[in-house]
Amino acid sequence: MISLDQHKEALNQAGLEMLQLCHKQLGNAREAFFNHDSELAEEVVHTENRVNALDLRIDRDCERFIALHNPVASDLRFALALRKINFDLERVGDHAYGISRYIVELDTPIDKKLLEMMQLEEMFDAALSMLEDITDSYEEVDTKMARKVFKKDKTLNKINMQSFGIISEEVQKDPKLINQFLLLFSVIKKLERIGDLITNIAEEIIFYSEAEVMKHRKKKKVRRSED
Repeated sequence: MISLDQHKEALNQAGLEMLQLCHKQLGNAREAFFNHDSELAEEVVHTENRVNALDLRIDRDCERFIALHNPVASDLRFALALRKINFDLERVGDHAYGISRYIVELDTPIDKKLLEMMQLEEMFDAALSMLEDITDSYEEVDTKMARKVFKKDKTLNKINMQSFGIISEEVQKDPKLINQFLLLFSVIKKLERIGDLITNIAEEIIFYSEAEVMKHRKKKKVRRSED
């Protein structure tokens, strides 16, 4: 029978594999999007099956870890956190898949001027940087590194908030661009959601390492400021 420490390390490595896989998926989705590379986009689409399979394996193994070892304290927090991290990473993979599907189905590339106007490159770069930070944080159990993503997520939120106004103004100037703008708006929403998912992962790393529950903290801060 596998020991608790051996089982935990196997789970830890599977979590790291999932992080690296999702980072690669988003990186490839970015390259496919800007280069209108349908072959690379197809690769992301097909690799989604691997993401889903790893998601199911990690979830099953976390349940098995808890059932076999009846862990307590940090070991239990690790298993609970990894399940949630895995869930959020699978959704990151879903968004990378969704962006790549647009490239597969789109006949013509997006106008580069529109990409610059909507700050898509900045959004992709911020999301990928957050994934790199959170991977390092997970591997080193470094909560200081985990907290770095909260600030970077503000970049994604800001661009997302500005996007609707830009689209509304530009479509009035040239209604023929509406389809391209709607596509860009969809990608922006996916990238903004990826940022939220990565901040969720950061919160779980902090929970595992420091037994500090971060969930709903932002809501409480907003309520206090409103009061």
